[in-house]
Amino acid sequence: MSMQRRQFLKKMAVTSVAAAGANAGLISAAHAADTIKVGVLHSLSGTMAISETVLKDVALMTFEEINAKGGVLGKKLEPVVVDPASNWPLFAEKGRQLISQDKVAVTFGCWTSVSRKSVLPVFEELNGLLFYPVQYEGEELSKNVFYTGAAPNQQAIPAVEYLMSKEGGGAKRFILLGTDYVYPRTTNKILRAFLKSKGVADKDIDEKYTPFGHSDYQTIVADIKKFAGGGKTCVISTINGDSNVPFYKELGNQGLKATDVPVVAFSVGEEELRGVDTKPLVGHLAAWNYFMSLKNPANEEFKKKWAAYAKAKKLSSADKPLTNDPMEATYIGINMWKQAVEKAKSTDTDKVIAAMAGQTFKAPSGFVAKMDERNHHLHKPVFIGEVQANGQFRVVWKTPGPVRANPWSPYIPGNDKKKDVPEKA
Repeated sequence: MSMQRRQFLKKMAVTSVAAAGANAGLISAAHAADTIKVGVLHSLSGTMAISETVLKDVALMTFEEINAKGGVLGKKLEPVVVDPASNWPLFAEKGRQLISQDKVAVTFGCWTSVSRKSVLPVFEELNGLLFYPVQYEGEELSKNVFYTGAAPNQQAIPAVEYLMSKEGGGAKRFILLGTDYVYPRTTNKILRAFLKSKGVADKDIDEKYTPFGHSDYQTIVADIKKFAGGGKTCVISTINGDSNVPFYKELGNQGLKATDVPVVAFSVGEEELRGVDTKPLVGHLAAWNYFMSLKNPANEEFKKKWAAYAKAKKLSSADKPLTNDPMEATYIGINMWKQAVEKAKSTDTDKVIAAMAGQTFKAPSGFVAKMDERNHHLHKPVFIGEVQANGQFRVVWKTPGPVRANPWSPYIPGNDKKKDVPEKA
């Protein structure tokens, strides 16, 4: 073979390898363009995993459902799941990674307010989009966040009004018991001001906090019993995460029944009661915007889908697939984001934010949830449920229809001056 021919063949081989490499690059770029990356930012380990793991699972179920129906803008959703491990600074780090490295179009995540406060500056700085699915203390409004859980006027205030009413037992003394971080402290600041406005004296309010992961509630439950000696008492619990299990066990151990001192919880749903003997807790209350026990066609379909998904994925919960409020809020948020992207014909953050205003979705609660045109919060119904022996809730009180969220509580001085619309960054 002549020297020229050899060089020619060598050159051809190099060129074809380069071309193949370039094509592979084009193919992978084209493949990347075929999907829309979506972030999931929930604790899958640590003290909050008891509540958050299921939110990751319901998000994956919803993405799968959307993909089966053709995706969004003709593209499949590609989830990027990270575990911030109940470590608040790690939430910010993982949030930055999702936006900057993984290039997600949107993130669904956080449970505690301290985790949300940790990621907030990151989402604002990088103009990312966060959907937050859990009830919280309000006092926040960001252009980069959509809050699909309840503000205080959609959960905490109605629950306390109910306890003070004749049908709710006519409570005169209040124990505000929470985990020691921003959500319980701010909620209790609002509730204290609310109770004061109703003529409740300071001596009739007892406020207590325990750290995350706290497990010894013996002294606290004994104190509750003592305080209750001074008149009709209720406990308003903002205990979060796995501490709920020992708290409720201790109520049972000390024989404190709902007829003596009712507990209304804002972070205890069907999932948190999974590991508890619920018989001693019958009659205690929770306030949410959704319960698994609600009877309507949208909820039957939601529960059926979730049971089938849990079974297909062999989730540890498959033998007893439970749905709860933050799962419903996650499901609403993902579906509304999809609708907004289709309306905007783009995943661009600013375009999607504009398209989210006024979005509606027939929610498993049986009501149409609506994203407020201005304040990034949902209009949601409020339900108060009583714990049943089977770990489900019987609805004892509800609003006639969806309630508009009020992120700035009127019980906090100076809030009347705040705008009910996110400031542009």
